[in-house]
Amino acid sequence: MRNCLLMLLCCCSLFVVQAQPRTDTLLKNMFDREATPSLRHILQHPDSFRYQLIYTQIDRDADNKPHFKNYYLEVDANQYFNPASTVKLPIAVLALEKLRELKVRGLDGNTPMLTDSSWSGQVTVHTDSSAANGLPSIHHYIKKIFLVSDNDAYNRLYEFIGQQSIHERLWKKGYSRARIVRRFMPLSEEENRHTNAIRFVNNGKTLYEQAPAVSKLQYDFSKTLKIGHGYMDKNDNVVPEPMDFTRHNNLPLEDLQRMLQTVIFPQSVPASQRFRLAPQDYRFLYRYMSQYPSETDYPAYDTSEYFDSYTKFFLFKGAGHNIPSNIRVFNKTGWSYGFLTDAAYIIDFEHNVEFMLTGTIYVNRDGILNDNKYEYEEDGYPFFRDAGKIIYDYELQRKRVYQPDLQDFRIDYKQR
Repeated sequence: MRNCLLMLLCCCSLFVVQAQPRTDTLLKNMFDREATPSLRHILQHPDSFRYQLIYTQIDRDADNKPHFKNYYLEVDANQYFNPASTVKLPIAVLALEKLRELKVRGLDGNTPMLTDSSWSGQVTVHTDSSAANGLPSIHHYIKKIFLVSDNDAYNRLYEFIGQQSIHERLWKKGYSRARIVRRFMPLSEEENRHTNAIRFVNNGKTLYEQAPAVSKLQYDFSKTLKIGHGYMDKNDNVVPEPMDFTRHNNLPLEDLQRMLQTVIFPQSVPASQRFRLAPQDYRFLYRYMSQYPSETDYPAYDTSEYFDSYTKFFLFKGAGHNIPSNIRVFNKTGWSYGFLTDAAYIIDFEHNVEFMLTGTIYVNRDGILNDNKYEYEEDGYPFFRDAGKIIYDYELQRKRVYQPDLQDFRIDYKQR
């Protein structure tokens, strides 16, 4: 009996250890030394702020080939955060991949894409006033996704790929935990399974027609995911129980980091995990992942609202609207329900510094979700700004055997 009890205790202890969030000494010690008072307050309350952070060091060899090492702070795939608009990163890339695989003569990212309504809740989209030619296209949708995190652009690309194809493609690349089952519009679960008929038309000629589709996949919703003390319903009434995210989108932080690395450095992952894109697809992505709203005429953005750091959380959001000319951030952010998330590849061309940061935080003091009362300005943006600065300062003084050649990421943004 005693031996059985000891075995049970050992198994329980092992389970507890395995369930702990992953934290590396480097990050813990660095933040213990350098954290501002506001950041220190957040770090002392991981259960309240639900923060997670991955710092990716990049070291080049004599051939300029990058090598990566990740450091973790409170990273736990079992602790849910709402990925919000970060799911637009894989959707944008998968749209380019599907377009490339169609191999239709004359069809490319700039071909007008006309979306028809084929099921309950769907919308018809045949024009886009923000485009130079007034017509929607894959490229213009992706441009808006990265410049200002446009929701309609995401919805249209979600429909182009199709819910079932999204998961078949991501799961095949190893992202078995990824779940992207919702557009950013008020639709039921069944309506989100159905996607629209789409036509690509050029000068009145239809180059490709896509029939309406419906996903037949079954998803694992067995793990209940509830957050908060209450939530605001569609009638603006507070429901006094946690909000249920069980059937929402899901994208663990480690998967998000891996996706970003795969896009920026495709050769760093096995061929089976890469997105099947051409070099010009990658160049297109890099341009708009790093471009600012002020650097484009189409769409023409009000830069008092969509300022340069609008979607650049690490280092810059909440610290002024301007970003030094020697730094570029290639990233995708998301914000919703009190969750803020950013996956970023950061370059300082002047000092030959490059690194990746992927992080998330939850800021919701009253515990009520969907009421648009979150501490983004007070706690959220300062977390990314301060954490980013600590890592950036560390990178400035970190010794490298070989200096990186970053010329491949220099982009002429004058093409607006």
